[in-house]
Amino acid sequence: MSRLFNLLKKGSMSSLIAAIVNFILGCLKFGAYVLTGNVAMFAEMMHSFGDSANQFFVFVGSAVSKKAPNEKFPFGYGRLVNIVCLFAVLIVAILAYETIKEGLHHILHPAHQEQSMNQFLIAAGVLLIGIVLETTVLYKAGKEVLEEVHKPTTGLHPLTTSFANLGKAKPATKLVFMEDTVATGGGIIALIAIIVSRYTGFTMIEGIVSIIIGLAMFYVVYKVFMENAAGAIGRADEDMEVHASKIILEHPEISDIKRLVVMKEGEDKHIEATVETLGHQFNLRELSIIKKELITKLLQEPHVTDVNIEIMEDDGTDDWISGNGSSINKVYE
Repeated sequence: MSRLFNLLKKGSMSSLIAAIVNFILGCLKFGAYVLTGNVAMFAEMMHSFGDSANQFFVFVGSAVSKKAPNEKFPFGYGRLVNIVCLFAVLIVAILAYETIKEGLHHILHPAHQEQSMNQFLIAAGVLLIGIVLETTVLYKAGKEVLEEVHKPTTGLHPLTTSFANLGKAKPATKLVFMEDTVATGGGIIALIAIIVSRYTGFTMIEGIVSIIIGLAMFYVVYKVFMENAAGAIGRADEDMEVHASKIILEHPEISDIKRLVVMKEGEDKHIEATVETLGHQFNLRELSIIKKELITKLLQEPHVTDVNIEIMEDDGTDDWISGNGSSINKVYE
């Protein structure tokens, strides 16, 4: 049991916190929906429960993905977080469908029951609490995004510059940030909807907002699915290839790169390279030293877990295009 707890401690804390917060919000919104019958509240309730389940699965997956390699899985469990994310978005897709369906039903068959002031205040109060809590979780997720890319995390940076750096974040952090962005925005428009409905009598807006929230959930499903489907298969990290090529070519004894692939599995990165040395002959000891220096340098990069380098003599042909980190004849075997 202690091994399990130690493993779970390595999971994404932003995912766990977001799961707990969204579950609490889902319960509050469920109570408010029962008391008020508000369709926008129903959409927000489904969104919160969907996010909670999704983020809990991601937390568990991100923890198990840190498990050390063994004989059965020699490359480790890095891709597991991608597989878990793929499973989790199915839940969000189902809830998004139900949210849109309920919104359409409300538009086509609007309810004419007038809400009391107490019901209105309950709905507005719960949504306001949700907006505050979701913004707090979003701020923490934005801070983690910036920490992972070594950017400033003070002030409003987690709510501003984090969007520009989201592509470089870990899968679990990225998912939490995207979901809470949609959740915060959904809470704001749901609050606007019940205020408009209350004071103008335009009740159809609640159904419209429900559809908007459902479509936003489907957008998250699409983005997360495409991102993690590629990660589950094992994709090349082109940005890291450029960076790794610069590190390799900085070595005084390396003249060219014949082949370089950086594979991303979950949060882990695996580097394979074939490099060419300068013209003169090296003995085995000298080649071993060069190889060790390159591997040590590359392993210092974030999330790089293993490096495999082969060394050959310069063949007189320029294979690597300096500057953009690409091979003239790049072939993936």
